[in-house]
Formats: sequence, structure tokens, C-alpha cells
Amino acid sequence: MNSNNPIFQLKGIVPPMITPLTDTDTLDVKGVNNLVEHLISGGVSGIFILGTTGEAQHLSINIKKELIKHTCLAVNGRVPVLVGITDTSVYESIKLAEFAAEYKAAALVAAPPYYFALGQPELIEYYELLADKCPLPLYLYNMPSHTKTMIDPDTVLALSKHKNIIGLKDSSANGVYFCKLLTLFRDHPEFGLFVGPEEMMASVVLLGAHGGVSGGANVYPRIFVDVYNSAAEKNVDKTIELQDKMMAVSKELYGIGRFGSSYIKGIKTALALKGICSDFLAQPFNLFKDPEKEKVKSAVAKLDNLLK
Repeated sequence: MNSNNPIFQLKGIVPPMITPLTDTDTLDVKGVNNLVEHLISGGVSGIFILGTTGEAQHLSINIKKELIKHTCLAVNGRVPVLVGITDTSVYESIKLAEFAAEYKAAALVAAPPYYFALGQPELIEYYELLADKCPLPLYLYNMPSHTKTMIDPDTVLALSKHKNIIGLKDSSANGVYFCKLLTLFRDHPEFGLFVGPEEMMASVVLLGAHGGVSGGANVYPRIFVDVYNSAAEKNVDKTIELQDKMMAVSKELYGIGRFGSSYIKGIKTALALKGICSDFLAQPFNLFKDPEKEKVKSAVAKLDNLLK
């Protein structure tokens, strides 16, 4: 494992930034700039674009490149920018990685290719090829619900020996799996272990995880940063107190609507209500209708009062 790369020091809250759009295939550039400032002023440690919350699999390559360009320009080196390069073609991933490097992104994030489920030996070969060819450090992204492939703990350990693979983001919501990783890497703290589901973030940080890739931090970054900081300091009482407030974000925003996309719609609608960016989603997702928007408006008012 390569411990000389400064990205190994990344810890804290790294929001999976939504992709602001003005229509299904036009980037909301002003919204990108507003959102970047909102996140950085909220104390985040980095920004992750083109992940699940960013609707990456629904975006054209032109929108992906525009988002990389404008996010990196807006951030201007203040925090690391991590770029998702997940694709069914390893060579499309490599091309996007090269573009991200041109705009001085800090690292890459890749889930297994989706559609056909991969065996673990195939997964190792795939990631080794990707890491060999990519110009930036690479985080593994475990997302079995969407890719049909689980990155087994032993596979993570084997891949961690590659000098260009520096960590993992886990969105399996499997606490047993993540605790196995924490145990495997107890003596290798330079390998970054980040958790996706925000409800788990405080508990795994108390156990030694590096941080959270928390979707709700798009809207309320400060409470997520505060929970992370208290957990990293091993202040259990304060963590419990803040965790209850943080949990209100998912409770109020994510259950509006009837589909899997409701989580993203809730976040985007809340950001639109705050005047940060548009609430457009890329096809095949669609916007909340007025009844759902009214529910989000009520949720935001409640959360603004709770988290002020």
C-alpha cells in the first residue's frame, strides 16, 4: 500500500454532490457554483461528483465533462474533488479519468461494472487494469444493490496492495461487512474507509472509519460535519445528541414520494427551495409534482428550525 500520497489524509464528510441541471441535458452552471460554495462553507472535507446521488448513469458524457470542469474550477483547490468514473466499459472510465486529471481532480471513484455480475477474480483483474491506466488515485465503490457485485473483504485487501488504490466507499448498508473491513485494515490506517449510508456514519467513525459520503450533506452540510467531528473525537455523548438531529434529515426528506428516486428528488427540491440550484432531474427520473413539493417545503421549514 502506498502511504506517500497526500490524498490518504482525506477524512471527514465528502458529500456525493447532486448534479444541478436546468433541463435533462443542460448543466446548471450557476447552481454548481452556488452548491460548491454552500458545501465548502459548511465545512466539508471534499466533494464527490458523478456518484449515485449525482445521477451519473443517466448523464451524457458532455454533461459529465461539464460537471467535472465547472466543479473543479469552482472548488479551485480548496478541498479535494473526487470524480466517479463507473461505467460498463473500462476504457470509457479511463477516458473520463484522464479528463478529470486535466482539471486537477484529486481522486477517482469506481464501482464494479454493472449489468453482468462479476466474480471476485474478474473484479481484481478489472480494478488492477483500471488502477494501472488511471492518472489519479482510485477509491473502490461497493454498491451491490445497483451493480449486482459485492466487493468481498478479501478482494478489498488484495486490491489495497496496488499503489494506486487508496480506499473504499461502501454503500451496501451492511454493518457486518464494514466492521470486517475496519478489522482487516486496523494496522493500515492509510487505506481510506468511507461509508455511504449516513445513518451509519457516526457509529463507524467511532470505530475508526475515515468519514462519510452523506447525501443529506448536500442540503445541511454543517450537521454532518459536526457529527463526524464529535465521533472522530470519541465524544460519545455529544455524538448521540447530534446524531438525533442528523437523523431528522433522512426522516423528513427521503420518504416523500413513492419511488427509489425520491431520495434524490427530496434533496434537489430542498436545494431549489433554498435558492441554491434547480431541481431538474435527468431522464428517466422526473420532478416532484406540487403536492410532493409542498411536503418538502414543510420538511425544510422544520429542519431549518431544528438545525439552526
